[in-house]
Amino acid sequence: MKLRNLLLAGLLCLLPFSLFANPIKGLLERIEPGASKKFIIQLQKNADTDFFELDQKGNKIVVRGNTYVNIASGLNWYLKYYAGIHLSWNNMTAELPASLPPVTKPERHETDLSLRYDFNYCTYSYTMAFWDWARWEKEIDWMALHGINLPLAAVGQECVWRNMLAKLGYTKEETNRFIAGPAFLAWWAMNNLEGWGGPNPDSWYTQQEALQKKILKRMREYGIEPVLPGYSGMVPHDAHQKLGLNVTEPELWNGFTRPAFLMPTDKRFAEIAALYYEEQEKLFGKANYYSMDPFHELENAGEVDFDAAGKAVMDAMKQVNPKAVWVVQGWTENPRPEMMKNLKNGDLLILDLFSECRPMWGIPSIWKREKGYEQHDWLFCMLENFGANVGLHGRMDQLLNNFYLTKNNPLAAHLKGIGLTMEGSENNPVMFELMCELPWRPEKITKESWLKEYLAARYGAKDEKIEQAWMILADGIYNCPFGNNQQGPHESIFCGRPSMNNFQVSSWSKMENYYDPTSTEAAARLMLEAADKFRGNNNFEYDLVDIVRQALADRGRIVYNRAIADFKSFDKRSYARHSKEFLNLLLAQDRLLATRSEFRVGRWINQARSLGNTPEEKDLYEWNARVQITTWGNRECADKGGLRDYAHKEWNGILKDFYYKRWAAWWEMLQGVLDGGEMQDIDWYAMEEPWTLQHNPYKAEAEGDCIETAREAMSLLTTDYTD
Repeated sequence: MKLRNLLLAGLLCLLPFSLFANPIKGLLERIEPGASKKFIIQLQKNADTDFFELDQKGNKIVVRGNTYVNIASGLNWYLKYYAGIHLSWNNMTAELPASLPPVTKPERHETDLSLRYDFNYCTYSYTMAFWDWARWEKEIDWMALHGINLPLAAVGQECVWRNMLAKLGYTKEETNRFIAGPAFLAWWAMNNLEGWGGPNPDSWYTQQEALQKKILKRMREYGIEPVLPGYSGMVPHDAHQKLGLNVTEPELWNGFTRPAFLMPTDKRFAEIAALYYEEQEKLFGKANYYSMDPFHELENAGEVDFDAAGKAVMDAMKQVNPKAVWVVQGWTENPRPEMMKNLKNGDLLILDLFSECRPMWGIPSIWKREKGYEQHDWLFCMLENFGANVGLHGRMDQLLNNFYLTKNNPLAAHLKGIGLTMEGSENNPVMFELMCELPWRPEKITKESWLKEYLAARYGAKDEKIEQAWMILADGIYNCPFGNNQQGPHESIFCGRPSMNNFQVSSWSKMENYYDPTSTEAAARLMLEAADKFRGNNNFEYDLVDIVRQALADRGRIVYNRAIADFKSFDKRSYARHSKEFLNLLLAQDRLLATRSEFRVGRWINQARSLGNTPEEKDLYEWNARVQITTWGNRECADKGGLRDYAHKEWNGILKDFYYKRWAAWWEMLQGVLDGGEMQDIDWYAMEEPWTLQHNPYKAEAEGDCIETAREAMSLLTTDYTD
């Protein structure tokens, strides 16, 4: 018996520590050292449904749940609604009270929405392109606290492809011409482009492989199911010549050469898919969920046998893991009905990508599918943000309305959960908080009742002025209505290429006016009235800067229209006043945003440079970072392809050094016309490209007093609107 016990103890020592570690303890210690001693964590695996429960034992808070992610959700609920502590992207640490507020009676929350998804492929480039492990560790904690148990895990996908292409006979140089650079990997992964932003140095692959292994290890410790990128048929555009494969004809995507698509009927499809999964398993193991989006935004797909393609993609995945589920985005024509009609229920999980605006699952929408997704499982998702653009935005009433329409709806019989499918994150935390709570709230809520609770949690105290400010926002800019199909925030005119009729900034935003632009100024002034009371409150100061930023942008649009009217009226005096006011507002916004690191271009650029190991690598990554948020592509792709300014940013640094220069040149040219000169065509790309090639340093750290700077900025908004 003693020998057997010794052998057992020896075997246990060989097992990884993570099997026994409680990840919630690590989470609590990262929130605040010593915090884990104030909580009792109880895992109850045998529950019939997902739940978390809050309770009290002595002076400690008890958090129970059937998974560690659900326990983390319960912890987050306690911190918000008992302790007045809101952990968000702008701060994932807190100072807990010495004596925690007690749970006077047990509180239990359950949900049958057991899958909670996170990320769009675009998020990996627009927000996370240059994240290191320290930033990823915070994000995984954020996911757990918000109930996410099914995130896309796309870091290092390029490592799999590099190894696979080498096995297929591609040289290093050929592979480098195929795989995109760090800031453009998302669109390469979605079959949109080849090579742009590269070539990547060998060190990039080494560090991304190591990073993904850390990410997957932490996810699995939490019990989070990673969704690994699967194989759907993408091959380099020259695969017909290089490998003799039967592929689709190469085409362009906004000026870029697209990869080809390997026909599912090609006898080598199964072989190449198997090679892909083999190389992936060597690096990152197997998964229970794989993400594949064949034919994404593909215009000339008439030659494809969609039924055969669906079966080929599914069969290749099932060869790796018979229990695996194919995750596919519901976006425009995808998933093609012909592709999914003969696939079994349970094998496919569809992300209804834009459920808060253009749901495809069967309710009124420009993308409505009469039969929804038929026999297949799907998730109700919120897209919210395109291009990681900065701007207050939300569809509060429409989100709640569309979500509650799933209740008892026959077309929602296969609804399995929710998803966050934003192109860019780290913005509009109010909308993500609302979305993540919906599965856990059994009773129907209104935005007004929920918002009051949220504000008290976010700022740690109630305040009438703050509530008034946010109700204005909730009825206005955060309440984009049904019928308005714009993509993400109301775009800032400061970021648009100047013209005589500036409205939307990016080519596909579909912007329409839906709120009074003076309402954000009213909200900003109310926030400033409460500012001294909340000085030093991190969440308040972040929101204050964001709301005042919006007020300045909205006033800028009003002033722009006045200046254009002055020009057309040949009113030189008023033109000079309003064009100067416009530029002053832009510069005031630049100064304001310097007071928060989250709104500084230096944060983005320095993240990029920090990943480089040599000066050449640092410069390459910085170029990726600068190009993505400005021209996006070369001249052809930026101008004729329409990609320029798609990922525009209201950030300190770029406002003064990029956007200001465009507008100053424009207003000066128009002044010349008023003085008797000719209208000139300005070569905007020639003005923009030099900034993408520069390496002038930008600071990432906040500078200045955000409250006083906000007051100075708002003092510019004193001109009578009827002037």
